[in-house]
Amino acid sequence: MNIGNLIEARASSDIISVNVDQPVREAVKLLASRRIGALPVMSGGRVAGIFSERDVIYRLADEGSACLNRPIGEVMTSPAITTTNDTPILDALSLMTKRRIRHLPVIDGEAMCGFISIGDLVKARLDEIQHEAEAMREYIQTA
Repeated sequence: MNIGNLIEARASSDIISVNVDQPVREAVKLLASRRIGALPVMSGGRVAGIFSERDVIYRLADEGSACLNRPIGEVMTSPAITTTNDTPILDALSLMTKRRIRHLPVIDGEAMCGFISIGDLVKARLDEIQHEAEAMREYIQTA
């Protein structure tokens, strides 16, 4: 299974994102209201970076609440580490583990077509393992 299989039922218009010019304060409200951990940051229709809970914590520790008025483009993690539709799920999980990240924009050419979390990948892998186990049990019972 690859990333494309995972996101094929999702509409790219459903991706919640922010613009590089928006204040950090707005992104923090969006993270909290949607109960999510990260947002892709867009500039000119392209992924410019990622804004995550970690970015907020690091900036608050360094600058205090003054960071909440800064543009996201100044505090985001950039460049964004991305993946593509044809990336196998295990490869994406490995990338996330090695880079110690929890979210990946999915890129098709220069356009973002999805945004996945490590939770999405773990769930997909567990579903796949469960399906394989059920198939094996059925095979054994009919043998």
